[in-house]
Amino acid sequence: MGADGVTKAQYGVHLERNLEALVERMKRMAYRPGPVREVLVPKAGKSGATRALGISNLEDKLVQGMFRKVLEAIYEPRFLECSYGFRPGRGAHDAVRALHRYLYRHEVESVIDVDVASYFDSIDQSRLLEMLSEKIADPRFLRYLARLFKAGVLSQGELRVSDEGVVQGSACSPVLANIFAHHVIDEWFEGTVKRHCAGEVALFRYGDDVVICCRYARDGERIRKALTGRLARFGLRLNEAKTRTVPFCRPGRDSRGRRPVFEFLGFTFYWGRSRQGYRIPKVKTSGSRLRAKLAALNAWAKAVHSRYSLERFWVVLCAKVRGHVRYYGVSFNTRALGVFVYQATCIAYKWLNRRSQRRSFTWETFRSYIDRHPLPRLAVYHALY
Repeated sequence: MGADGVTKAQYGVHLERNLEALVERMKRMAYRPGPVREVLVPKAGKSGATRALGISNLEDKLVQGMFRKVLEAIYEPRFLECSYGFRPGRGAHDAVRALHRYLYRHEVESVIDVDVASYFDSIDQSRLLEMLSEKIADPRFLRYLARLFKAGVLSQGELRVSDEGVVQGSACSPVLANIFAHHVIDEWFEGTVKRHCAGEVALFRYGDDVVICCRYARDGERIRKALTGRLARFGLRLNEAKTRTVPFCRPGRDSRGRRPVFEFLGFTFYWGRSRQGYRIPKVKTSGSRLRAKLAALNAWAKAVHSRYSLERFWVVLCAKVRGHVRYYGVSFNTRALGVFVYQATCIAYKWLNRRSQRRSFTWETFRSYIDRHPLPRLAVYHALY
């Protein structure tokens, strides 16, 4: 529900009349988006850290959904192959698969794990409108996008209006952020960076999560320096504390004896061995993500164990485990999935036995219950090769 308090049910009572009025206002350029209601949600793996998401009014969601379709129709044919986030028919697993295949087939000396600081909040709205005007000639459409940017954010009763940022959570903010990154990063990398490198380089981007693979380490040093200047030209900056250049030679350890690893979209990439004993790149669940998921699961079980019936508790638990297994069920990751399911089982056993002063289960009766109501099975849902 947005800042105006109108729900789907209320809007649907006179749906046809409301839609006709909306279309008529848009034709007269009388439609103005309402402010976005800000909601803070916790960040995964970061204790106490939150991310601001915006909830638009229902009518604004309808308009933004049509804006998104128009923008996708214009820019989807123009986006490059290195872009995977917020695009129809593409997802996080496609990006992970493409990166893994590249590491498997190409010699790579270094990998740049890029973190853009507060990307969505730092997008220059005027520059974004300039980029959009290069492909969109309709001034009315551009004016409505400008109004969308200036609608503001309602946070704790205070309205904030800024010249920077697109609100995360709105229907068209992902494609707008993608368009900005396409101009600032993708086209620059493809048209300029590749021509000035001694060896082969490749970029993989999912939204503002970027990984750059470099054949030669000296190219990686130059790219990182150039990227800092490129982002600064458009009002963006690297998060220097999180942006790392990782030696990723086949195989080995860096000068300090550490294993070469980096993270992308919740997965850790590292060198392992195949069944035949060859060194190959592998992936597994990021340790920080795994710990955060288990901590969140434990907090949920603690909060509901005495309020939910056993049947409801188990249904919700299975749904949570299924979501984790479906996302992290990729090649090479069976062991980390097994750890998660085992720990989730221990958490369930612990809190179900605290529903009263008497223990609800012994391990034998609990295993018998699991046999009758099994948790989601472990499987490779996304093959990387």
